[in-house]
Amino acid sequence: MINVTLKGGEIREYENGATAGDVAKSLGAGLYKSACAVRINNKVCDLRTPLSEDCAIEILTFEDEAGRRAFNHTASHILAQAVKRLYPQVKLTIGPAIDSGFYYDFDTPEPFTPEVLAKLEAEMKKIVKENLPLDRFELPPDKALELMKEKDEPYKLELINEHSSKGENISFYKQGEFTELCAGPHIPDTGRVKAFKLTQCTGAYWHGDSKNKMLQRVYGIAFPKASELEAYLAAVEEAKKRDHNKIGRELEYFTTSDLIGQGLPLMLPKGARVMQILERFVEDEEEKRGWQLTKTPFMAKSDLYKLSGHWDHYLDGMFVLGDPEKDDEVYALRPMTCPFQYQAYLNRPRSYRDLPIRYNETSTLFRNEASGEMHGLIRVRQFTISEGHLMCTPAQLEGEFKNCLELAIFMLKTLGLYEDVSYRFSMWDPNDRAKYIGTAEQWDEAQGVMRKILNHLNIPYVDGIGEAAFYGPKLDIQLKNVFGKEDTLITIQIDQMLAEKFGMEYTDVDGVKKNPYIIHRTSIGCYERTLALLLEKYAGALPAWLAPVQVKVLPISERHEDYAASVRDKLASIGLRVEMDARNEKIGYRIREAQLNKIPYMLVLGDKEVESGVVAVRSRSEGDQGAVSIDSFIDMIKAEIDSKAIK
Repeated sequence: MINVTLKGGEIREYENGATAGDVAKSLGAGLYKSACAVRINNKVCDLRTPLSEDCAIEILTFEDEAGRRAFNHTASHILAQAVKRLYPQVKLTIGPAIDSGFYYDFDTPEPFTPEVLAKLEAEMKKIVKENLPLDRFELPPDKALELMKEKDEPYKLELINEHSSKGENISFYKQGEFTELCAGPHIPDTGRVKAFKLTQCTGAYWHGDSKNKMLQRVYGIAFPKASELEAYLAAVEEAKKRDHNKIGRELEYFTTSDLIGQGLPLMLPKGARVMQILERFVEDEEEKRGWQLTKTPFMAKSDLYKLSGHWDHYLDGMFVLGDPEKDDEVYALRPMTCPFQYQAYLNRPRSYRDLPIRYNETSTLFRNEASGEMHGLIRVRQFTISEGHLMCTPAQLEGEFKNCLELAIFMLKTLGLYEDVSYRFSMWDPNDRAKYIGTAEQWDEAQGVMRKILNHLNIPYVDGIGEAAFYGPKLDIQLKNVFGKEDTLITIQIDQMLAEKFGMEYTDVDGVKKNPYIIHRTSIGCYERTLALLLEKYAGALPAWLAPVQVKVLPISERHEDYAASVRDKLASIGLRVEMDARNEKIGYRIREAQLNKIPYMLVLGDKEVESGVVAVRSRSEGDQGAVSIDSFIDMIKAEIDSKAIK
């Protein structure tokens, strides 16, 4: 007999040879039907996995992330099977589950059209109706190669060769006539994928390398119930309406030009004004908290990047000016500010009495992002960031890290973005040493210090193996965009390696020269990305303190224009961002246009207002507010702006 410990701690006995699915069945038919996978001793497995020893088991449904991934992974296999049925000449590559569903990359003679996707969906429905079981089996590498050669799948042969060096068996899944190279796990049968939709087809390079062949990447979503798919599609339609790439262009915050290039947006007056407001707000707040402003060059010689490690570990992401093979002196645009601010630290000798030193900068940075990664303002090739570097002693490290985190949280709360954040502790991958500088001992020490700080501060983080910067671990503060994709907005990093590489020292109280700890941090992250998230959060209706135009003055007719101009000038004189719309259009039309342009307040001025010296206030969110004196309106809007109210 086998003793199985269930999630709540209950222990049950099962016959030898029982499967994880038998455990699920014993807990109720409803649970078994909704089960997608099972966690056995913390490893996610198929429900068909046989039990051979005492273990702890947790049944995973579509509500669990791991269960949802198994479900979506199976959906990708159903797609691949449909492709091979309809288009046998197509070659298979990979088809993983992702946060928003699944995708599969295909090597096709011709691009997939919307008509092809419709045919694939119809064939997938047939496969679901067939209720095919997914059976796992393993082969030694030589037999696995034989099988994939027989099926003429060159990409699968490449994958098998990549894994054969480990000497382990290669696992496959079979569903009907279709056999797929795969590590799993999967749901028990195709019949559970009740609802799905293929959402788009894009180009993607094999292994993400532009030197390789362009493949056809088909994206899809899948759910256990049709009602869940319908709800998801409705949410996607709503998200499209809030997409900053749509709103930002319609409201004229930014635009792009093919002549300038991809990932290089032009900030129009509205967008530039909001960026200016944010930058001034951040710099003023940082100054209150002891940060000193620097301004450093946009480029540097390759010598600087070779010393910092960027030349060896980040060169593909940099814009290089000159030919390293021919030119004596090669420059590169900066992808980050740290090595520049280190030179400011090295300007003179430092003592422990000088520390902590906090340098901040509104930095323009340049990163050579892949063309397929760029989207609106979320990911661009030139961007502006609230970057800072802090040099401190070991005793000061936790307090300074806490202060950096508190500044980031203050910024997010002020912007109304804090409720959507998640935290990720990004660490190195010891199995991929080439990506990083430093020794294992240095990484263990830095990550140990950072984990201790995060735990002490009660930060609810998840681990991200292999996501550290090449020089140190970091805390990533992430937000989801309207489509549910998480983007990193703010990072706080601990670095004990680059100070030594740059010869950054301070004389300690005992007279010994030591390397300071460095904290790399942003306080609001990338301004372009922040603006994108704000446009999506508020559907373009930014709070009054951020709105590029706060008040629109609307004279009803020509005879009211002089009074309207005097109101406009008075508001402008106290720093309000105000415009007057005196076009020869009906007042209703102009009010609607101001409303569509998300102006927080409209002042409608006619005969009554001119005679009484008042303004009729119309709120973007609350409609007609009645007539008040100009001073009363000023007091009201100033209070709203000064408090940075969100409404």
